[in-house]
Formats: sequence, C-alpha cells, structure tokens
Amino acid sequence: MTTDRNRLWTFLAFVLNGGPSTEDLPPRVQAEIAKREDAAEQLIGWVQLCILIAFTTLYAVSPRAEGSLGESYTPSILAAYFVFTVLRLALAYRSRPPGWFLVLSILIDVVLLCALIFSFHIQYDQPAAFYLKAPTMIYMFIFISIRALRFDPRYVLASGVISIAAWIFMVVYALKSDMGEMYVTRNYVDYLTSNSILIGAELDKIFALLGVTFVLTLALYRARYVAIIAARSSSAAEDLGRFFAPEVASSIVSSNELPGAGDCVTRDVAVLFVDVRAFTNTASALPPNVVMQVLGHYQQTALSEIERFNGRIDKFMGDGILATFGAVQPSESHAADALYAAEAVIAALDAMQEDFAAMGWPGPFVTGAAAAAGPVKVGVIGASGRLEFTVIGSAVNLAAKLENANKALHTRALTDAATYRQARSQGYARTPDLRAATVVEGLTHPIDIVVLA
Repeated sequence: MTTDRNRLWTFLAFVLNGGPSTEDLPPRVQAEIAKREDAAEQLIGWVQLCILIAFTTLYAVSPRAEGSLGESYTPSILAAYFVFTVLRLALAYRSRPPGWFLVLSILIDVVLLCALIFSFHIQYDQPAAFYLKAPTMIYMFIFISIRALRFDPRYVLASGVISIAAWIFMVVYALKSDMGEMYVTRNYVDYLTSNSILIGAELDKIFALLGVTFVLTLALYRARYVAIIAARSSSAAEDLGRFFAPEVASSIVSSNELPGAGDCVTRDVAVLFVDVRAFTNTASALPPNVVMQVLGHYQQTALSEIERFNGRIDKFMGDGILATFGAVQPSESHAADALYAAEAVIAALDAMQEDFAAMGWPGPFVTGAAAAAGPVKVGVIGASGRLEFTVIGSAVNLAAKLENANKALHTRALTDAATYRQARSQGYARTPDLRAATVVEGLTHPIDIVVLA
C-alpha cells in the first residue's frame, strides 16, 4: 500500500513538473524538444481559431432558438474570445509563451465559455439553474483535449482542474440562487421532462471531466516518455551519422539488438583508397593548426566527391581515406562509381592547389587513389567494449596495394583490369591506359592494371 502511494505521489510530481525530466538530455536535444513544443503551441492556437470560426459560422447561419426574451451576449463573448485567440496566436509565433501565460489563457478560455453558458438564463429569462442543461458545456471537453496537442501533461491537468472548478461553481451558484420554478429532484424522468435539477447528472458531468482529464494526463505522461526517447534516438542517429555512414547509424539506432563483433554479410563492393604524398614528413615541419586546417580541407573535399558518386567513408586514417561503394547498401553500379570517384577526387584536389598554399602547405599537394572491386565481408569487428563497422576482403587489400603502387609507377589513380571490366559493364564510359602484367609490390604475381590518372 505504501509503495502504491509513493508511486502515485511520484507520478503527480512528474506531472506537475511537466512529465519526465529532460535535464539529462544534451542541450541540442532539449532545444529540439522546446522547438517542437513551440510548434505545438502554435498548432493549438490555430485549432482554437478554427473551432471559434466554425462555431461563429454555425451560430450565424443557424435558426435562432425560440423563447429568447432578453439580450443575447453570444456575439460579444465570441468577439472577445476571437480577439484573445488572435493575440495568443501572434504571441506564440513571436516568442515562447511562459507557463503562467498558458495557464492564464486556459483560465480565460473556461471563463469565457462559462460566461456564455451563464448568459443563457438571462437571455431566456429563466432561473440560473436553467443554464445547467445547456449542451454548450461539452466544449469544456474540447478545451481539455486541445491541450493534449502539446506533449506536456501539466496543461491538460490545469485545463481539467479549471473546468471542473468552474462547473462546480456554476452548479453551486444555480443551487444557491432564486430557483423560481426550478427544483431539485432525484427522478431522472422528471429531470428530463421538467424544469428541475438532478444532482446526479451534474456529478456525472464533473466525473466525466475528471475522467477525461485523468486519462489524457496519463496518456501525455507516457507520450512524453516516447517523445523524449524519439528525440534522443533522432539525435543519436544524427550524431552517429558524423562517425558512420548515415545508413549504418540509422540501422544501429533502429535495430532491436545492437550488432556484435562478427556480425557480417558478404557483398560485391568497390573499395577506394586515397592518400597524400609525403604528408607525414611535410606535416612534421608545420605548425599543428596548419596541419589540421589542411587535413580538414582535404578530407572535406574528398568526402564531397566520394558522396557525389554514392560512396561512403569507412574511415579516415590520418591522411589516408578508405571509402566503400555498395557496402552499406547493395549497388549495381559500385565499380563504376568507385572509378568515377577516384578521378573526381584527384581532379578536385588538384584544382585546389592555391587554397592549400594559402593555408601554409609548402609545394604541391599531391594525392593518389586506387580502387578495386570484389566480394568482401561487411560487418562489425572488435571487442565488446570497442566495435567498428568495416569491410574485409581481397578487394580491400588489392586497393591498398594499388594505391601504394602509384608511387613506383608515377601514376595518380589506378585500378585492376577486372574492376575496370566490371565498371564498363555498369556504365563506366572512359577509356584509360591499360598496362598488362605489371608488378605490384605485395602481390605474388603480375596483374593487368588500368591507369585512371
């Protein structure tokens, strides 16, 4: 019993604080949640305005109810509510409304609605209890439900509490005022067919308001958990996307189970290696800020060209880059894309020689590239505390050796004849230089290679 009571108080404390706390979330995630709440407040304003316009239109075109002996206050109340709704909507777009203002706006909503209902007994010259049968009170349920558009249970709870308090006041006022021909009854048929008040019916309305408030508050409390988890996952996927290919990050976040070491598939993939000539020796004589600036500029340029041809960066290895085509998602043009990307990376970096010189790089900024295609293992390697998504296979080794062969062959970009033929079948339209039976360091026998640049 004590445990249940503690859980209830914990739940109420969470609700009064706006649901589960977001303080443990990164600031960028908190900012994203706040942005969505601002959008929700704007949506609430538009929904209320639409409901007001619909009600006003219905009031204007509907035939007037007979029996009215006094002045109708409905147009004045609707006009006042229209002005307030427009002002509140404008404030929602201009700045973030504070919590006290939102509670005040809920209070004004309910007060204006109760004023409209209260005016009925004056308009029809009836005792105050007359307005208790007005169907207009069902709009209280709409006001409560509208607050559910914002994932904050406090305002649903506030709307419900204010609505219940207002209706209790209306009932008490009706009972305490001059009832005239009205009277209190316990007969349901008599209540429906005469000018009488049924206390049970008013209690039903109050309990209905209480029930709707409780259910929506509980639903929003749970929904806020989901919203926070979704925002956290979205932020995690975005952050992981800076370290992995976006498709890899998305699969990690959405996976039922985290991938483990050894999880892999075999795919036909093209692998591209890019490297900077004499980077280590040159960088050792430069200030660290110059080295990092040059390195960042080089990597960003290469990344842009690789992604332009559907490639994904597997890893940055100092001044080396390992990229894959068709590894994360199968591709029918992986070989052709890799060759186009190799040429594009070399051309783009060559065109930026002045930029590198301006950053402080002495002499030409020379890069080499090589691509090779074939079946490789695509998956996760490492230990339980440190995992890495990568590719393993003969194509990876061949691309690395071909890139290193650029130095001996005085070339800029290479591929092997088999990869070239596959690329041709996939739409690669260029005719580079073919060199038969070339010795490549690290390979046991000569191979036919193709010079791309």
